[in-house]
Amino acid sequence: MTTTTTREVTTTGPAAREIVVTQAPPAVRVESQTVIPGPGYVWTPGYWRWTGTDYVWVSGSWVMPPQPTAVWVRGQWVHRSGGWVWIAGHWR
Repeated sequence: MTTTTTREVTTTGPAAREIVVTQAPPAVRVESQTVIPGPGYVWTPGYWRWTGTDYVWVSGSWVMPPQPTAVWVRGQWVHRSGGWVWIAGHWR
């Protein structure tokens, strides 16, 4: 049996709260993109979300960017001291 703990870390800036997960996330799944719903949509890939006790897969989806020139920066799990921290995807 594996025990997993989380620790909240207070930060400043846009990521005002980080959750440090001691259990490494699973490998990213390879997804097939569905048919684009229309011109201008951007595919945002799926990712592993931490529920507090386990990881669950959130499927990718097509979204309309806030501006035509916006670029989606994919979210990622980053290894830090004490565990893993989720850096959320965002528009740039």
